[in-house]
Amino acid sequence: MLDESFNKINFYSQPLESVEYDGCTFNNCNFSKTNLANISFIDCTFLNCDFSNALLNNTGFQEVLFVSSKLMGLRFDACKLFLLQFTFDKCILDYSSFYGLKIPNTQFGASSLIEADFTEVDARKADFSTCNLTAAVFENSLLEGADFRMAVNFAIKPESNYIQKAKFTKDDLLGLLWQYNLEVE
Repeated sequence: MLDESFNKINFYSQPLESVEYDGCTFNNCNFSKTNLANISFIDCTFLNCDFSNALLNNTGFQEVLFVSSKLMGLRFDACKLFLLQFTFDKCILDYSSFYGLKIPNTQFGASSLIEADFTEVDARKADFSTCNLTAAVFENSLLEGADFRMAVNFAIKPESNYIQKAKFTKDDLLGLLWQYNLEVE
């Protein structure tokens, strides 16, 4: 499908066709618990959509924008890896997994990433600024040049991640030193 608009559709009860969606806009649509296996989205925009617990086995996301959408519990690590690229703006990505993905330059713009898994991820120059990273896991991750300025509640072990040239504010230092049980005033 090319350049189509979809508004207020519940795709759980009315499943999407297993085709390629190119340049489409989805507004206020429900994808919650929907099986999106083998569907590709290219240059699509999702506004105020709910993807909670959707199945993403071999789902393609190429240059996709999610705005004010709920994407809780998603296994992005199950997506089709070829040309994987997405941008998030004010989204809820709590409990989602990005395990092992190569997602450099990804913008997470003021999103909630509570307990998200970034283990072994390549997130060079990713923008986590102003995100809530409560209990998000960063382990053996490539975070070179990533922006964490004004992000809240993160805990990143510098010795377990590559963080050279990552950006932090002075107030963020506690998020890097938490494991040492220091008293910072």
